[in-house]
Amino acid sequence: MAKLSGVREVIAYHLTQPAVRFLARTSITPSVITWFGFSVSIGAAVLIATEHIFAAGFVVLFSGFLDILDGALARHTNQVTRFGSVLDSTLDRVSDAVPLLGILVFYLFFGDQSTVGILLVCLALIGSPLVSYIRARAEALGLECKIGLFTRAERIIVLAVGLLLSQIVDYALIIALAIIVVFSFVTAGQRLVYVWQQTKTK
Repeated sequence: MAKLSGVREVIAYHLTQPAVRFLARTSITPSVITWFGFSVSIGAAVLIATEHIFAAGFVVLFSGFLDILDGALARHTNQVTRFGSVLDSTLDRVSDAVPLLGILVFYLFFGDQSTVGILLVCLALIGSPLVSYIRARAEALGLECKIGLFTRAERIIVLAVGLLLSQIVDYALIIALAIIVVFSFVTAGQRLVYVWQQTKTK
């Protein structure tokens, strides 16, 4: 699991470095990127709720890129602050939920009131923040807790793929939501076990 976390960090580094080097020469701050990314996620939710599913897939991917860009820019320019970290984490949690709420609206009004879809969205709204919450609580105890098969990056990618394929593959979005739900709870379980193992002797 530690290796998987390292792979994620390497990929994120190479994805963000060109943009980071450019932004470092401007007056744009990491907090501006954070707020912009949050706004983009709201835009994705609006697109989903108004049946522009395919376009929403690209917007969700862009929002995910901005999520890793703000932290990379903060570290590159030595602008890491405690409040910035809290703000980023808070808006990340809301940004996770907003597209799912857009999907919920879609299913309620345009998606033939899919019972399965609605149930999966509700479960995703529980499972997704749970993964991040366990990490936050562990870090408050002084434990690094980046392990797990399915972090926010994977959730964003799977959701975006589900949105992009939903126009050509039946039930693509349902399948994507099911994957997010199952692996979010699996990852939450992995992190709980990890924290238990780290604390049982302390």
